[in-house]
Amino acid sequence: MFDWFKKKQPQATPPSSPEILGLRLGGAFELDDLKLRLIEPELIIEGASRTQLIKAVGEVQLDEQTRLLRYYTDDDGFIQILTHGTSEADISEVKLYYFYASRPIDTQSQWQHLLDNEIVKPSWELEGFQFTKVWDNNRPVAMTEKTWLENGTVTETDQFVMIYERDTGSGQFESLLVAGEEKIYRNQAERCLATSTGFDLSPTDFKLIG
Repeated sequence: MFDWFKKKQPQATPPSSPEILGLRLGGAFELDDLKLRLIEPELIIEGASRTQLIKAVGEVQLDEQTRLLRYYTDDDGFIQILTHGTSEADISEVKLYYFYASRPIDTQSQWQHLLDNEIVKPSWELEGFQFTKVWDNNRPVAMTEKTWLENGTVTETDQFVMIYERDTGSGQFESLLVAGEEKIYRNQAERCLATSTGFDLSPTDFKLIG
């Protein structure tokens, strides 16, 4: 006998990606051209697109109050926001990062060596510039990022992170984010060492256009 008249159970709606400062999945923003022309010569990044589309959103819950939000763009970069609550008044840091390099890690021994010896060191050299370790940790800081993609997929990536920075000499600081990343796909670990460089954004450095 068919149960034509049984009520269908409501489908659980997956939580939507986080939004803050008007930034959202599928949205767009425009960077201030004058600011970039002034600071780009001092930075490792070059040729940053002034208009960027948000293709994915990441969230890292660091503790009960503190989280990182990342808005990944079509220009190989991401806006990272550090917030200590749920309102915009709780935001303490906004940076724009660009991916610099990604190196695949193929074996367990290489991965262990990376975690033990490569990610955390007193300083990191990139293109002749010295970046100094920011955090006191002697081991990488472990975090898990939940990422929402435009096609509706939600993924999780374990990350083992250290932050470095350098003074460019004109009051501008450039950050270096070094992360060992591990994602489990079909019961196989996919691992890499990813490096990204970034700089601070103020509220006047970008505007929403979508």
